[in-house]
Amino acid sequence: MEAINYLLRFAFDALLMVLVLRLWLQLVKADFYNPFSQFIVKVSNPMVVPLRRVIPGLGGIDLATLLLAYLVASLKFIVIPVLNGGPFDIPSSMIFGALYLLKQTGILLFIIMLVMALMSWVVQGYNPTQVIFHQLTEPFLRPIRRIIPNIGGLDLSVLVAFLLLNVINIVIGGAIPVWRML
Repeated sequence: MEAINYLLRFAFDALLMVLVLRLWLQLVKADFYNPFSQFIVKVSNPMVVPLRRVIPGLGGIDLATLLLAYLVASLKFIVIPVLNGGPFDIPSSMIFGALYLLKQTGILLFIIMLVMALMSWVVQGYNPTQVIFHQLTEPFLRPIRRIIPNIGGLDLSVLVAFLLLNVINIVIGGAIPVWRML
């Protein structure tokens, strides 16, 4: 049963990450023709396109993708307990789903910035994935770069963003104890 739980958690998390990335790519108006963008769109289209026929966007926000991401996050807290024979509470699952969606978005930002930093050491020249990652993280890193400029050619904005994300995680974990278990 452990293996099934692991695989289910992985499937829910991977699907959630794809949906969050799709929404995020739209919000930052990233290059749609980039191979990474195309992958995210093609993987998520079978789920998002039918829902878009019913739920329109609002002010540049793809509400269908956002709702689907929220439902996937909430379903994780319903499906896994049911399969393990435990009780589940739909209102709690919906609250946990919203918190989990928020937390996973922060984790995704952290992962993308980490991969971006590693790629900056290894990749030489143009890389389409690096370009998309730059487009995704620029709205978060730009305000930090205004305060802390490059020092000797080193961009410390990613390090400061890591620290800020961890501080936010600790503060929310202190305010909402269930945050740490998500």
